[in-house]
Amino acid sequence: MPQPPSSHDEHVASQPAAHARAPVSRGSCGEVFLAFLRLGLTSFGGPAAHLGYLRAEFVDRRRWLNDYAYSDLVALCQFLPGPASSQLGMALGLRRAGWAGMLAAWLAFTLPSALLMALLGLGLAGNAWLVQTGAVRGLQIAALAVLAQALWGMGRTLCPDRLRAGLAIAAALMCLALPGPASQLSALLLGAIAGMALLDVAPRPQFGDTAPVVPRAAAFAAMALFAALFVVLPVWSVGSGSALAAQVWGVYRAGALVFGGGHVVLPLLESTAQATGMPSGPEFLAGYGAAQAMPGPLFSFAAFLGAASSGPLGALALLAAIFLPGMLLLVAALPFWENLRRRPGARNLLAGVNASVVGLLLAALYDPVWTGAIHGKADFALALGLFSLLVYARCPPFWVAVMGAAGGALLGWMPS
Repeated sequence: MPQPPSSHDEHVASQPAAHARAPVSRGSCGEVFLAFLRLGLTSFGGPAAHLGYLRAEFVDRRRWLNDYAYSDLVALCQFLPGPASSQLGMALGLRRAGWAGMLAAWLAFTLPSALLMALLGLGLAGNAWLVQTGAVRGLQIAALAVLAQALWGMGRTLCPDRLRAGLAIAAALMCLALPGPASQLSALLLGAIAGMALLDVAPRPQFGDTAPVVPRAAAFAAMALFAALFVVLPVWSVGSGSALAAQVWGVYRAGALVFGGGHVVLPLLESTAQATGMPSGPEFLAGYGAAQAMPGPLFSFAAFLGAASSGPLGALALLAAIFLPGMLLLVAALPFWENLRRRPGARNLLAGVNASVVGLLLAALYDPVWTGAIHGKADFALALGLFSLLVYARCPPFWVAVMGAAGGALLGWMPS
């Protein structure tokens, strides 16, 4: 039996139509760049925490979009191969300031970590202090607090009834029992099937244009380029005999085939590194360990590999190669996703998927965020304090990250 609409859904559906159709304000490319640059400098904790940072910045603080539009984009990016948090940032930049905004969002979010990783690859800095300093410990705890706040808000919005709360818990249990991209996709599929079969969600108004507007011609062109590169790059690699060409092809392939974010791309990059002359073995793992302590996307690890093997040109080439397939797939999917989500029959499916997304974040809150950040009572106390600042004092995530770093450094000086 389909479940009747919850009071939350009825309340949203009853809002005045004029308010629902209010136009979404547009911004400039510079505004997008500066907003994402701040996140690129402070968003520690990996892809799961990035979703919390992005929601806090653009849903709660700047109000560029609402929770429903945000969660729909999160669901799309979770389904696509590639770095989900970076793809989400690109979609937000595209929605705010067009094509230039998409590029500005990606560049600003990626630049700080990519530059640091390239410098490490060139041998201009060491990396041991990055993984040992107490400040990084505090930033990991701050990432936990940010993700917990995101779950607090998204859970209340997207799981307003028992059935959707149950779907979120089931998705979390699946991901914890069988970690890996296959379980994540299975959890999302479960949410979609359960949503279609069991939910009966009342129509909700469209809050302006809730997703970036992408012409279908651009979407088809992006998909054609994505497929063409699977032919052109290996031919170039074999025909030229260039080590850089082989590295670009291997990294592009890894970025195109990986589901589940930055950590999942590790074995694909490692096999490419061994076959194409990039750093491997201890050097590879040292660079990957340094990447864990960087803000921004973990895919910027490609800049380290490129710089260490082919210099600055290699860093730029591999950085572009690992992000390009995710960008092309996002552009190719957006217009069809928007048409799907506007269909009345898609409401139940999306409601189920959104509940599963909450479950995925709940699982990620425990592993790897909690398991990587909390190692004792002092860590938990700092996390609780930072969470309270976010939820009750409405402290911006940037300052929570600063206080987390300071608190972690202080804990590092205290006797264990």
